[in-house]
This record gives sequence, structure tokens and C-alpha cells, in this order.
Amino acid sequence: MKKSLLALGVLSTFAGAAHAQNSVTLYGLIDAGITYTNNQDGAKNVQATSGQVNGSRWGLRGSEDLGGGLKAIFTLENGFNIDSGKLGQNGLEFGRQAFVGLSSDQAGAITLGRQYDSMVDYVGPLALTGTQFGGTQAAHPFDNDNLDNSFRVNNSVKYQSVNYGGFKFGGLYGFSNDAGGFSDNRAYSVGASYNYGPLSAAASYMQLNSAGSTLNSSGAVTADATFAAGRQRTYGAGVNYAFGAANVGFVFSQTQLNNLTGIGASASGTTSGITLAGGSARFTNYEVNGRYNFTPAWTLSGAYTFTDASLDGVSPRYNQVTLQTAYALSKRTDVYLQGVYQHVSGTGDSGLTADINGLTASSTNSQVAATIGLRTRF
Repeated sequence: MKKSLLALGVLSTFAGAAHAQNSVTLYGLIDAGITYTNNQDGAKNVQATSGQVNGSRWGLRGSEDLGGGLKAIFTLENGFNIDSGKLGQNGLEFGRQAFVGLSSDQAGAITLGRQYDSMVDYVGPLALTGTQFGGTQAAHPFDNDNLDNSFRVNNSVKYQSVNYGGFKFGGLYGFSNDAGGFSDNRAYSVGASYNYGPLSAAASYMQLNSAGSTLNSSGAVTADATFAAGRQRTYGAGVNYAFGAANVGFVFSQTQLNNLTGIGASASGTTSGITLAGGSARFTNYEVNGRYNFTPAWTLSGAYTFTDASLDGVSPRYNQVTLQTAYALSKRTDVYLQGVYQHVSGTGDSGLTADINGLTASSTNSQVAATIGLRTRF
């Protein structure tokens, strides 16, 4: 009897140790709302929407302690539409993220799979679109700098450093996976951030070659590409400063494109979206943002973005204002009200119109949207 009790105690000890060293976490976020838009293809619209601030998702995140400060890590994250139950990211099962790798307390982490680029990782959190305080609709026109993570990078290897007194850096390379065209639809990016007390700053660079084109549908950026272009170069930087209950920030980014043939849905070869002649293009974005906590539960946030663009023989100028107020009902659940106004000028006869991210484009140069929504996290 004593031997049996001793054996049971030993097994319990090992089971407890194994549980402490290995973990798998189920997590998620659901964002559902009602959105009014004054003009979508020439008509007013009131619609049920999913993810108008933060994309609805669920995921699995796990780690295994390998000893000596080394861990095996993985993340599998699914995006979906709460209104229809359909998969997001063009029907991919784990379209938001899917990677596995090794993490070291001393050397950082290296991961492989479908992952976010360095613009998303470093500059995104300093822009209103990369946070819960603005999200999808607060993105710069067409999400041209990918701060709202409209696309992820397939076939990628990513490195992220440990925190060196507030300084972190990293980089990503996405393989084309094409035996006959090493650079056809490849991607790479680098970035760094620094945090010191109330100050946060970051900078990043990203380059895509032949993303969204029909040259290589198994490459780094495919069906969810924002642009179909021979080359895309994006760089950006931002700074945020917190004082008391307030936080203010500024973000600059620029995207340069060569041989641009499509924007939006046309980038993946469909008939919708915007088709262009194949010339060069540029988007330069200037964003001022801020938020204020009236109470621990009640926040007000906003941003103004000016985008100076050049494409298809015209020079559009975009002005966009985003405002959001949110009230936390608990640590997990909040309600929000968000409004967005966008106006574009200088479009000539290009056919470009106002086009708030996440919605159908207006038939005119202005568009207004308002969303009331509920978010819960688990």
C-alpha cells in the first residue's frame, strides 16, 4: 500500500512538472456591429458587419520548455466572419497566422510559416489602424502600407530579438518557392522599436517582388495582396508619447510601386477592384493620432491622416478623420461607436473615389461611415 501511494505521488509530481513546462492556450476575439454608410456604389447602406475594428478570430498558442531557456513555440490563428460563419483570408483555415519555431531567453525567436511582416510588427502598433482604438476602417487608403495587415507573408522565416533595455529588432524573408524564379513573388522586411517609459518609437522597411501577380501563385504574397505590382517598397516610422491619461502619436509611411496593374480585388486576378495601366505609383501617408482615458473603462480616440498619392496619371489627395469611443463592460467585453470620414480630390478621370477600408467604395469623392459594435475576447 505504501509503495502504491509512493508511486502515485511520484507520477503526480511528474505530471505537475510536465503541465508547468508545456502549455496550449485557446484565445480569440469577436467583433460584431451595425454599420451605416452614406454611399456604397451610389446608394446608402445599413448592414451587419464583422471585424470593422478588429478582425474576428480564434487561435491556439503553445509552447514546450526544452530546457536551458529554450522553448518550442507555435501559433495557429483563424479569421472568420461572425455574421456568416465563413472563413476569412480567402477561405484559409489558419489565414491570420500559422507558424512554428524556437524561442530563446538569450537569443530571441526564429519562426517559420505564414506570418506578419515587420511593418505590422513594429510600426503598426503606433498607428490607430494597428490597435483596438481604430482598427480596420482607420487604415490608410487601400491599406497601402499594410499597417492593418491586409496580407500576410507565406513561406516565411522570421527572427525577433529579445528586449535589450527597451530596444527590439527583427526581420522576415518570404520565399517565392519557385524553382525557376527565385525572386518571383518573394518578400523581405526589417524593423526595430524602442520603448523608454512613456516614449515609444519604431521604424521598418518592407519589399515585395511580383506580389499578387499571376507569375507565381505559390509565392510569398498571393490572393490577399493589396497591389499587383512588379515591385513594392514600403517604409515607415512612428512615435507615441503617453502622459497621464492621454497618448499622442505621429506616423509617417510611404509605399512606392513599379509596374502597378491592380489595386484591391484585381490584385488577385478577379474582375472587381481597380485595374491600372502598369506604371509607377506612390502613396505617402501622414497620420496624427491620440486617445484619452476618461475613466479606466471609457476611452476616446481619433486620428487624422493625409495621403499624398500619384498613380495612373493623376495625383489624388486623401483626407481622412477617424473617431471612436469605447466603454468596457468588463475586462473582456466592450461596446464602441466609431465614425470615419474620407474625402479624395485630384482624381481627374481615373475613376478613383473615396474608399474607406473594409467597405465598398463610394461612387463620389466622399464617404462617411458609422459603426456601433460589440467586442468580446476569450
